[in-house]
Amino acid sequence: MASIFSKILYYIMHPRKAVENIMLKDYLSRGDYKSAAGMLYRRAFGRNINWDAPEDLNQWINRIEFTTDTTEWSRIADKYRMRDYVTERGYKDHLVKLLAVWKNPEDISFAGLPDKFVLKANNGCGDVRIITDKSAVNLDEIKGYFKGLFANRFGINSAEPHYTRIEPVVIAEEMLDRSRQEGESTSLIDYKFWCFNGKPVICFVCSNRTKHYFTTDIYTAKEWKRVDDEYGVHDGHHILKAEKAMPKPSELDKMLEIASALSKGHPQMRVDFYQVDGKVYVGEMTMTSACGRMDYFTKECLDMLGDHCRVAFNEIQAGK
Repeated sequence: MASIFSKILYYIMHPRKAVENIMLKDYLSRGDYKSAAGMLYRRAFGRNINWDAPEDLNQWINRIEFTTDTTEWSRIADKYRMRDYVTERGYKDHLVKLLAVWKNPEDISFAGLPDKFVLKANNGCGDVRIITDKSAVNLDEIKGYFKGLFANRFGINSAEPHYTRIEPVVIAEEMLDRSRQEGESTSLIDYKFWCFNGKPVICFVCSNRTKHYFTTDIYTAKEWKRVDDEYGVHDGHHILKAEKAMPKPSELDKMLEIASALSKGHPQMRVDFYQVDGKVYVGEMTMTSACGRMDYFTKECLDMLGDHCRVAFNEIQAGK
């Protein structure tokens, strides 16, 4: 009751916010995701998206999402069906081993699975359950968790329509051993490459991931040069800047090769990798990083990446 009263009081004191919330719910209920995305962007950054001449990567992501054919985005962003996309481009051997897949969370079963594995929804963000001992896990709780995810179609509230077209499933994958990777981290090191029509530009390295935060830094993709503050990241959004530089991965060239092949033909794409036992694994591909509302890169970094996206977009439009 107190929280409801607080909310009512807040909207009485901020009538504009109340109107915006009503409008946002109306846009989302009608499937007007473009208007909703514009409002969410304005709420995050205090300015409108320049739909005709995007100014940074966030604006370009939204422009492409709502003014081009993004049918393929749904397959690419699908953590299950993207496996076909990666296979078609010649990199099946760099997929994490698939152990099981279930269309209905009620059908989830640990029978036949190893003691350790990873469960994840194919259409969400961070919806991962790491199982380190299946005998100690409450299977009914696991089923309930994923049923809850399925009940709320991912992509609606965030105004990302390509996610709403994904048929949800739960997948079980092999657990990669973080003790057999390069670099210091309490979690798997996630190498996230921003690519533009087959050109990897920067790598956003995430490590020491917990429920509440992860540490990160940015490196130039090819030279593996640590980027300075002007074109880097700042603390916030569950992010802490790494104190120490991450060593250049021994298989960087393979990551660049795969990232280039997977992103060719797309104005922008983020391709994520793990490296364990000297082997590169494709984690996922993302077309709308942070819903096209990234607030952890500096303005200079977003502008620079936006320039790369503009060039790539024009190249593709020209058939290059």
